[in-house]
Amino acid sequence: MAENFTFKERYGIDDLRTIMALLRSPGGCPWDKKQDHHTIRNNFLEETYEVLEAIDQNDAEHLKEELGDVLLQVVFHAQMEQEIGSFNFDDVCDGICQKLILRHPHIFADVKADDSETVLKNWDAIKKVEKGQESATDTLLSVPKVFPSLMRSEKVQKRAARTGFDYPGVGDALCDLKSEVRELEQAIETGDRENQKEELGDLLFACVNVSRFLKTDAEEALGCSCDKFIRRFAAVERLAEEQGIDMEQASLDKLNALWAQAKKELKTER
Repeated sequence: MAENFTFKERYGIDDLRTIMALLRSPGGCPWDKKQDHHTIRNNFLEETYEVLEAIDQNDAEHLKEELGDVLLQVVFHAQMEQEIGSFNFDDVCDGICQKLILRHPHIFADVKADDSETVLKNWDAIKKVEKGQESATDTLLSVPKVFPSLMRSEKVQKRAARTGFDYPGVGDALCDLKSEVRELEQAIETGDRENQKEELGDLLFACVNVSRFLKTDAEEALGCSCDKFIRRFAAVERLAEEQGIDMEQASLDKLNALWAQAKKELKTER
């Protein structure tokens, strides 16, 4: 048992930092001690997605738990840097406080901003100076490559649009989407695999552009389509079993008929 550790009925952030330091200490947990930023990198990503799931479920208790898991990741990474004398958790807190004060001059200074649009414009302008971004291209390059590609595409497009480099409306974006479909068809006809990959990417990028004009999050829209496909597939599998149909042996026409039946049933259940 850990020496000099005080058990409590309720703990706070300082207790979490103490526990993490203890786990990483020479007499601490063998697993925690051998981790570095890279070995737990994916843990951070997974915990973040679990927070999003709790939000989507409107589950406050689950959200509280998952936010704790994300906070643990922050403390974990900060503890590693503290051990080598780079920075600590207090430095992390100081950094975000400094950033929030700097980027909210309408609260902490004498800048006027009466609506959220003005706030966002000020935020972007301050961020550009803060990050040393001297050109519009710099702002595009600053979008992290590790973002999910749909998210990255939307952010790149939005930042490009701020310079006026954008279509007038959704109709033009839709025409571009149709053009990319034709170019992909041509690439498929030629059998050029590298060109097919490129044109498929252009098509997906164009899809995100349309979603942006529709003010619909592409990542969320695709997620909903995945859920819809699973519901329909489950219905198809159930119908096949009820009708004594082996899906692996059934013809494409038969499977399409089951799919149409499943769509009809699910639409009726709405």
